[in-house]
Amino acid sequence: MKGKRLALATLFGVLIFVSKIPLVTPLDKAAVIVQALLLPLGYLVMGKLGATYVAVVGGLLSAVIRPALSPFTLLFALLYGLFTDGFCTLFKVRVFQLNTLRLTLCMGISTALIGLLSYYTTVYAFTLLPRNPMVEVVILVSGTASGLVGGYIAATVWRKYLSKVVTKI
Repeated sequence: MKGKRLALATLFGVLIFVSKIPLVTPLDKAAVIVQALLLPLGYLVMGKLGATYVAVVGGLLSAVIRPALSPFTLLFALLYGLFTDGFCTLFKVRVFQLNTLRLTLCMGISTALIGLLSYYTTVYAFTLLPRNPMVEVVILVSGTASGLVGGYIAATVWRKYLSKVVTKI
């Protein structure tokens, strides 16, 4: 049983990686809807550290194709998963009585926090990227919106499809 759930969560991590391949930094920070969809599904499938597991799988694979930024890729993937797991736990997101608003808010907050933290670290703390106020606003707004939309879609996908599949495995 747990092996099938682990395989499904691993698949979620691989899908995150595949979704990031065509995107360059910093655009990959704004287009996080796939992550915002799959991380909470990882939480719902695996439990309290499910999102972290999914994020680490995606982060490890992404680090391979971007070796220059791999420490940051891994760190922020881990933090995004931990934020997702933490807020889902804090907001009492439940598998059997899933509240769409709670899950959506968890992903909006998690995404906004990781977006701010990763952008601050790469632009201000380590100056790996040049400062661009327009890009900062676009990343914050579109990233947070992606988080909210991803959380909403995750709740819908869970309710309509995955809850039925996961209860059988």
